[in-house]
Amino acid sequence: MRLGIVSALAVNPALSFNELKRLLNTTDGNLSVHARKLEEARYIACVKSFRGRMPRTEFRLTDAGRRALARYLDHMEALIRAARARGSGPR
Repeated sequence: MRLGIVSALAVNPALSFNELKRLLNTTDGNLSVHARKLEEARYIACVKSFRGRMPRTEFRLTDAGRRALARYLDHMEALIRAARARGSGPR
């Protein structure tokens, strides 16, 4: 779930709570818990506002979140290269 949130925000300047919820096909509670953890880690920023009388929660990926995602992707790419070098990759 957290990788999904960070990945979605990496390719979008910002997403609302409802947009993320639909995109990730998850529940309010599940998204709230994982978004809170990412916010505590300072990987995402949360901005609460109102659109008319309706509350709106919007998320953005922080620079720290972007760096963490890049490190994760580098690590995964290294694992894939190592697996392919050993001949265990797709044929």
